[in-house]
Amino acid sequence: MDTASHLRQDPELVAHERTYKAFNVLLRWCSVLLAATIIWLTVWFATPGGFLGGTVTALIVFALGWWFVIRHEEKQPLDVWVEGR
Repeated sequence: MDTASHLRQDPELVAHERTYKAFNVLLRWCSVLLAATIIWLTVWFATPGGFLGGTVTALIVFALGWWFVIRHEEKQPLDVWVEGR
């Protein structure tokens, strides 16, 4: 009996993999939001940039985070057993 085909049809394993993948996506979103928030508060209160400078900088950091971290997830399906992954 082929163990790879047996693992692909195990519903508990598939559910675990989907949960793990969703948790990783959540962690990436939280990381990007936390980085943008820290930058925003730092520029707002610790530099002469003020509120507007902090907001612009945080938006730039968020956009870069989305581009490099979050956008990567769009290319991979949530179902880890899909061919071509």
